[in-house]
Amino acid sequence: MEEKELSVKVEGIVKHYGLRKVLKGASFEAGQGQCVGIVGLNGSGKSTLLSILAGVQKADRGTAVFQGVDIFRNRKAAGKLIGYVPQENPLIPDLTVKDNLKLWYCDSPLDMKQQLKEGFLHMLGIDKMLRIPVKKLSGGMKKRVSIGISMWADPKVLMLDEPSAALDLVAKKDIRDYLQAYRNQGGTVIIATHDEDELNICDKIYVVKDGTLQETDRTLRGDRLLEEII
Repeated sequence: MEEKELSVKVEGIVKHYGLRKVLKGASFEAGQGQCVGIVGLNGSGKSTLLSILAGVQKADRGTAVFQGVDIFRNRKAAGKLIGYVPQENPLIPDLTVKDNLKLWYCDSPLDMKQQLKEGFLHMLGIDKMLRIPVKKLSGGMKKRVSIGISMWADPKVLMLDEPSAALDLVAKKDIRDYLQAYRNQGGTVIIATHDEDELNICDKIYVVKDGTLQETDRTLRGDRLLEEII
């Protein structure tokens, strides 16, 4: 695999919940334009790790440098470097898609209208659902809008927690195609996933086990991957 310029370097992330140590020194790296998949059992710490890197939670210990910026010490810069799509829907259900977008894009360096016309919002199909209240959207549509909102600051790193959970095959493919296009433009993608199809776009795969991340063979699937996880 071609050597990529380092974009993300995470070292020794530790997180306790009371006496329970969820992360015991999680570390991984990603190059510019790469996709990293993070797999593991439910409760292994995948979501915790992404939420820490997104600034939702604080680590008890560890460092994280994205695009040369210490994101724990400079949260303002980190907020513009990182796009984060959590498992939970972050949208306001009673507002239309357009109004949800406006809440974020009011301070964006990007032109929302231009993005809807020919940019990544158009690629996600969001231009076709602007007047629909979020509460009337399907799960796949909500996920597309959530990804679109995460891109308001034109981030260099996009982190997604279970992006295709409960989506139909068409929605899953559309999201994978979008992530591939984002990577082709130099963006770095980090995915926590149980979906093997998403692993097919990953350059690296890490297994969360016993609170740490262990890089594994990116071609493992089925029972062989399950053995690594368990």
